[in-house]
Amino acid sequence: MNQFLLEKGNELVSRIGEHIFISATSLALGVLFAVPIGILLTRTKRIAAIVIGLTSALQTVPSLALLALMIPLFGVGQFPAIIALFIYSLLPILRNTYIGIKEVSEDYKDAAKGMGMTSFQSVLMVELPVAMPTIMAGIRLAAVYVVAWATLASYIGAGGLGDFIFSGLNLYRADLIFAGTIPVAIIALLADFSLGMLEKKLTPIALRGESE
Repeated sequence: MNQFLLEKGNELVSRIGEHIFISATSLALGVLFAVPIGILLTRTKRIAAIVIGLTSALQTVPSLALLALMIPLFGVGQFPAIIALFIYSLLPILRNTYIGIKEVSEDYKDAAKGMGMTSFQSVLMVELPVAMPTIMAGIRLAAVYVVAWATLASYIGAGGLGDFIFSGLNLYRADLIFAGTIPVAIIALLADFSLGMLEKKLTPIALRGESE
């Protein structure tokens, strides 16, 4: 292990940085797009089934095939990998946001109206906080997916820890495989833990007991 770190330590740190960047960027884009769309779908329920069905269909496309489809459109490198992983992150976030907002009790909404809140204020100050445990569950699931699937991004030249894994498979070197898989598992666990802590901070105190 010490010999490996001496030889590959700098490269390992670089690959971890690339992996985190690809995963975090993809997840951030997923949240940025999927949460507002999920909220809007609760206001336009006629198209909700179509949009959620479309995102479900996109997620059934094999990850390697989707990455390969990115090459003619965007070339190779980190950008097409981020686009592909962004697409994969959409479904759990979108679906959980839609379900979470949809299932907010009418009592909360009526109370918001009684206080003179606009629809936007009701969503921002009442519905989102109440739905936060459900929404964050989708984000946490998407984070684990993205971190795991980012290993495949090395196939299109995006770098990341997948480079170690596939090099190890090609060269029959267990040390390279472990150098890729162990950090991926740790990153996924840390992402889930960090988002769990964020969920607790964003969830109203009165609702924390219900969500645990």
